[in-house]
Amino acid sequence: MTRIHNDPSDFVSQALAGFAAAHPSLIRAVDGGVVRAAPAPRGSVALVVGGGSGHYPAFAGVVGQGLAAGAVCGNIFTSPSAGQAYRVAKAAHRGGGVLFSFGNYAGDVLHFGEAEERLRAEGIDARTVLCTDDIASAPINEIDKRRGIAGDFVVFKVAGAAAERGDDIDEVERLARHANHRTRTLGVAFGGCTFPGAGEPLFTVPEGMMSIGLGIHGEPGIRDVPRTSSAELAGILVDQLLADVPESRGARAAVIVNGLGSVKYEELFVLFGDVAARLRDAGITVVEPEVGELVTSLDMAGASVTLLWLDEELEPLWAAPAYTPAYRKGAVDPAAPGDEEGEDVADLAAAEVAAASDWSRAAATRALAYLEAARAVIHENEAELGRIDAIAGDGDHGVGMRTGIDAACAAADPSVGLSAMLTAAGDAWSEKAGGTSGALWGAMLAAVGRTLDDENVDARDAVAGAARAALDAVTSRGGATVGDKTMVDALDPYVRTLEEHLRVGDAVGAALLAAAGAASTAAEETAALRPKLGRARPLAEKSIGHPDAGATSLALIAIALARTAGQDETSRKEQ
Repeated sequence: MTRIHNDPSDFVSQALAGFAAAHPSLIRAVDGGVVRAAPAPRGSVALVVGGGSGHYPAFAGVVGQGLAAGAVCGNIFTSPSAGQAYRVAKAAHRGGGVLFSFGNYAGDVLHFGEAEERLRAEGIDARTVLCTDDIASAPINEIDKRRGIAGDFVVFKVAGAAAERGDDIDEVERLARHANHRTRTLGVAFGGCTFPGAGEPLFTVPEGMMSIGLGIHGEPGIRDVPRTSSAELAGILVDQLLADVPESRGARAAVIVNGLGSVKYEELFVLFGDVAARLRDAGITVVEPEVGELVTSLDMAGASVTLLWLDEELEPLWAAPAYTPAYRKGAVDPAAPGDEEGEDVADLAAAEVAAASDWSRAAATRALAYLEAARAVIHENEAELGRIDAIAGDGDHGVGMRTGIDAACAAADPSVGLSAMLTAAGDAWSEKAGGTSGALWGAMLAAVGRTLDDENVDARDAVAGAARAALDAVTSRGGATVGDKTMVDALDPYVRTLEEHLRVGDAVGAALLAAAGAASTAAEETAALRPKLGRARPLAEKSIGHPDAGATSLALIAIALARTAGQDETSRKEQ
């Protein structure tokens, strides 16, 4: 467990501040993460890596010469926001374009994708290479669905070395993809990790067992097997890795034995010795191995083995020198911090908003009451949402929803009118919460605000249109459909039921109550589904029998909104 902290909600920001203070000659803090203190030469490609915190040295620890130009740091196990990724990329940009690289997780893909679009709109050549090395998370014929774990470091190292030697963005992107294609990882857990301030780990492994196929966000393995000797464990991991290889793999491989947090170096060296022996017996030459903590998971008791199948292009990049706070290799001439910095993004003044009508401001005031109702129900159910999410995910859904709705309510100013208020609330939700749900709830609020803010539209039509716009925003961004075991399974019947009741003339409050009932029933029924998207997909069997956390939180909010609408209608009648 995490024993040293102040307020757990400030853990990431305080850790990042301490990290920056400890390495002032190598990195500098920017809004959203860190960048090199001494920028790379003008015209260089800026490799920007990132994801949720809790994985140190990933991601901030690998910013420096020969590796990343910047790192975007989200909350614990939660993707950073699009705004964070954009600001760090702007600060790291040196004129040669920006290459984002991160693990293949839905929230990261959404937020970094939005940041990439913003950069491209400004004329900056921005691209993305996803890391997909975990062989336990999808079969080889679905390699693009695999998640990124310790193999992230391989892609960062190769891309960073290519950028450092002056390759252009086409070549850096190609080599990063090539490295990812030739990288495979498999891990084992002996015990789960614990969030700062939490009393229990996200998962436990039965006594005498070990869990094969873990994730790095507190996800348990896909199967438990009896705990055994290091030699036999090495055999299990290496044999599965050798059964899943790229074409023309060759006979030379870089090897990483990575500690996840509380398996310490002497244990990792024992495992590496057995892994190396197993590879040698298979005719594989081990090249410049790495043994230690490179991609961790807070205090998880676990380890992973990564193989990068080398060729004449990748081997010199793997061997190239690097100098960062957490990783140093070969001989470099450390650059001193200079006056020349990247394109920092100053806090921009709020864009001028057209004066809102009296009707819009009054509608925004009523809408704020609905946001506060959603906030209350999420606070009340935060722990339960986290518990549901931890069954086959990382357990952060309750924290993420609470962080998002708190930020949305704090940013909601009725004086600017309904649409502007909900857009600002949505932006704040996305910015502060990060993660998939942060991006989707932010998009929903903005869509609802745009649709509702018209006093000339019949109330029933406006409410139905707003609900449909929210559903469209979620499905267009997240790509989920009914049956994938996501929030869409609750949102789709909510919208259809609401539309049906409004169409036959029901009062808005009654229609919302019926829709909330449909959403609640659908959320409960997700217990029978297998997840097809997101972090829960590799642990589909564990998920069966338990409802989806995203669908559950949506249903809870739907009930709170319906009750608030009923109170609102009663109050207006009395007046």
